[in-house]
Amino acid sequence: MADQRLNGRRVAVLATNGFEQSELEKPVAALKAAGAQVDVISLEAGQIQGMEHDEKGRKVSVDKVLSSVKANDYDALVLPGGVANPDKLRMQSTAVDFVRSFSQAHKPIAAICHGPWTLINAEAIGGRRMTSWPSLEADLRNAGADWVDEEVVVDRGLVTSRKPDDLPAFCTKMIEQFAAN
Repeated sequence: MADQRLNGRRVAVLATNGFEQSELEKPVAALKAAGAQVDVISLEAGQIQGMEHDEKGRKVSVDKVLSSVKANDYDALVLPGGVANPDKLRMQSTAVDFVRSFSQAHKPIAAICHGPWTLINAEAIGGRRMTSWPSLEADLRNAGADWVDEEVVVDRGLVTSRKPDDLPAFCTKMIEQFAAN
C-alpha cells in the first residue's frame, strides 16, 4: 500500500539556479510518493540549473513563479541546498518574505545543507535547535540558533540536515513533520 500521509497537502519547494540536485529531487520524490502536491517555485519561469557538487547537473522545470504565489497557498516549505541557490534567494526580498511567512504562520519547513542560509535572512531561526552544512555553523549561531552536528534535527516543525548523505533521514522526518502539521 502506498504512503498517502500527505494526501491533500500542498508543498512549496523554493529554489533557483545552483541548487544541489539530490537535495531537490529526492525530497520532491518522497513528498509525491507520500501523496503531496509539490510545486517547484523559483524567481523566473522556465528551468533552473541543478548542480552535483561542483559540476553542472540536470535542469528542473519551474512549476510556479515566486511572484505569483503566497505562503497561504501551501502547507509546508522545502529549502534545498547547494551553495549558489540559497545565497541568491536570501538576497531577494520576495524569497525572504515568502520564507518568513511560513515561519510566522508556524508551518513546517525542511531545509538541508546550505538551505538554512535563507532562514537567517527571514529571521526564522532564533532559539531553534538545528543543523546544516558545517560552514554555516557560525552564521546560524550568530543568528541565534543552537547549532548541532547531527544527521537530522527537528525543532518545532523545522527539519534540518547537513548534506546529501543525510537525505534518507531528512526525507523521513520531513514527511513525519509535514503530516503532523
